[in-house]
Amino acid sequence: MLRVRSATEADLPGILELAGEVEHWFGPMVAEPGFHRALHKHIADDRALVASDADQLAGAVLFGGAAPRYAVHWLVVSERARGRGAGRQLMDAVIDRLTAGRGLAEAEIVEVVTFGVDHPGAVTSGARAFYERLGFVPAEAAEDGPEGGSRQVFRYQRASPA
Repeated sequence: MLRVRSATEADLPGILELAGEVEHWFGPMVAEPGFHRALHKHIADDRALVASDADQLAGAVLFGGAAPRYAVHWLVVSERARGRGAGRQLMDAVIDRLTAGRGLAEAEIVEVVTFGVDHPGAVTSGARAFYERLGFVPAEAAEDGPEGGSRQVFRYQRASPA
């Protein structure tokens, strides 16, 4: 059974292991001081969550922003845990944290940058389909990733009442 909780400094080795699984899509992270600084800052600010089963991390997410615009900075789910709900649980927990449990208000949005449609990881990773299943909508192109692959903004906004 997966459990989502705030990340701690003790989770750093596991988060770096997860990062290592996806460096071929996102570019170098594990050995990058900037990535380490971002991890430490997100953990210190209580803006990092992990999903775990038993003693092993299944996923992690870094997030931020403030009303009315929130952002998912980085989300990874271990290959062994994909398709088991870890990503959805992490995203539900992010929205709960960002909105103090009240849910997303009509004027608020959550943005994430993921692979562009022509990126080799777009289908293989399942990221685009994952965000679309959660209700995110593809928006404008974003700056290419560090590995040179295309990126696109996806946005989630609560549907207004009809």
